Amino acid sequence: MLKWRIVMDPLMGRSLVTTEIVKKGEMVVEESPFAIGPKQNSGIVCLGCYRDLFFGEDGDSLDRCERCDWPLCSACFDIPDHLGECEIFTKAKVHFAGNVSEDGVCTQLDCITPLRVLLVKESDPDRWEREIAPMEYHNEERRKMVDVWNADFVNIAQYLRGPCRLAERFSEDLIMQIVGILEVNAFEARTTLGYALRCLYPITGILAHNCVPNTFRTIHPSEGFKIRLRAMCNLNEGQQLQHSYTYTLNGTSQRQEHLKNGKFFTCECKRCKDPTELGTNFSTFKCSKCEEGWLLSTNPIDRSCYWKCTLCTFQTSNNAIQKALSVMQSEVATLQAMDPSPQKLQETEKLMRKYRVVVHPLHFIQIGLRQNLIEMYGRVAEYELSELPDVMLEHKEELCRQVLHVLDVFEPGLSRTRAMMLYELHVPLVLLAKSGFISGVLTAEALKLKLLDVIAILNECVDILQYEDPETQEGNLCKVAQQAKNQLTQSVEGLTVAE
Repeated sequence: MLKWRIVMDPLMGRSLVTTEIVKKGEMVVEESPFAIGPKQNSGIVCLGCYRDLFFGEDGDSLDRCERCDWPLCSACFDIPDHLGECEIFTKAKVHFAGNVSEDGVCTQLDCITPLRVLLVKESDPDRWEREIAPMEYHNEERRKMVDVWNADFVNIAQYLRGPCRLAERFSEDLIMQIVGILEVNAFEARTTLGYALRCLYPITGILAHNCVPNTFRTIHPSEGFKIRLRAMCNLNEGQQLQHSYTYTLNGTSQRQEHLKNGKFFTCECKRCKDPTELGTNFSTFKCSKCEEGWLLSTNPIDRSCYWKCTLCTFQTSNNAIQKALSVMQSEVATLQAMDPSPQKLQETEKLMRKYRVVVHPLHFIQIGLRQNLIEMYGRVAEYELSELPDVMLEHKEELCRQVLHVLDVFEPGLSRTRAMMLYELHVPLVLLAKSGFISGVLTAEALKLKLLDVIAILNECVDILQYEDPETQEGNLCKVAQQAKNQLTQSVEGLTVAE
């Protein structure tokens, strides 16, 4: 029996609700993709494994299909996903030029994923009518984005109907409908080697959005990119299944902009409508006119609102706040473009100190900088784990706990991001415990208790990542975390025997 059913939501259209009580971690939906293919605006990639391919300025490359001459590496000859388009390109004698724009985009490949959807529609029309045709595609809203619409119309609809000679099989309206369905509903996935692609899932694709999701998904490339949707926390019967279609660690205005431009709706969840973002102050600024006040939006989902201090009478426009954010985000982006190095770490620390007098300590800009620092401490020269003094290990611990504090609110339960952060946290805790024991600050019993706490942290990390494809980066981290947990367990047993 299915644990979900489709209902019509007055605000969100079709969505899924549970048909029974679902426990945390329990699988609710499992399905294979209707179609897979390259991401929109990708570079030149293999049409089988999606790895980047190098084509010379004259379009010359050995990584071409022997039949149609389109990009395909030698390991991917005769893969089923490419056979349908290969036949079309060969019959129409469509040449792959290998042209790439200044920003690295090969627009000629934009047609591939829509074409694959069209071909599945032909081979399985009943499934198309039942599962894909009802999906949202927002053509009216997309037409207003004139440049994007025209580019898709020329590069995809006219290209398939013209040079590819498919005018009698597929109408312009149908092709543009599919382009919209993919834009609104497709998920990004990665191969076992980390190469990006997009997948269209008929059931998971109609999940309702919420900026505090109650489900998480795992995509399994080693199983044909099968997707599994699980409960992030315990769910009641009849509860709406919700996922986040934007990055949960962005502020409200950034999430709203992404959803409006990419998914064509305004989110009105509790988090978005709360100026404090559920008490985290994730978008809160410091008041520039008094020492203790905080600037909060009077209506976070209204771009014409104003911001008001919680203590004094000062207020400012939303436009002024967004300009300040833009400046900060530009500075952060400049830093992120740098290769990992001691200088990048030091400059990130400086930037975080600089913003302390501008935004709340848990503002999303600060949380993003903390995440960058967490990744660098222990991994860049001069800041490797073996060289970090206790004060820096304590600093990394605090950085991790601050990010986890926010994740407790925005991604409660089985959160992949939480698992990554728990793994980062366990390392300084182990080193600090061992340092304390060696220096005589900790007794054997105190060391044992601290290591038991770390084992509990690793256990939670493994509990979350156990659902990942074992061949992916997250799946590998699960194995590493399990090994670390086993080693610490042996250490604790050794301490117990010694007692």
